[in-house]
Amino acid sequence: MRKIILSSLFLTLVSCGASITSNFTTRLQPISMEQKVVILDIKHIVPLTAKKIGYASFGDTGFSTNCDYNSNLASAREIASKNGANLVKVTEKKEPSFFGSTCYRIKVDFYSYEGDVNQLNQYQIQIN
Repeated sequence: MRKIILSSLFLTLVSCGASITSNFTTRLQPISMEQKVVILDIKHIVPLTAKKIGYASFGDTGFSTNCDYNSNLASAREIASKNGANLVKVTEKKEPSFFGSTCYRIKVDFYSYEGDVNQLNQYQIQIN
């Protein structure tokens, strides 16, 4: 009985967020809390000197609830900082649809950029 309760609790906790698949070709030192990780939306351009170090895709598990655009980007920012990326570029964005997914499905690339990220046009995450 205990195993059933623990398994149910685990599945409930795991299934609430978006499904995330990520891959890094290069792992760098994690970004400190003082360093900024910027988000570039589809319309923003990645600087030529930025080095791509990985990518991720955010999907829907079928039971996802915390998978709006800004929540997915906040998760992408966290993944980036843990792997040494200071720039996240959205490469694909699919909005929720009535007959499809209730989640935003996005793909992002992670970059290491040596320049001043504060000088880049960027997306501002809005957390409610």
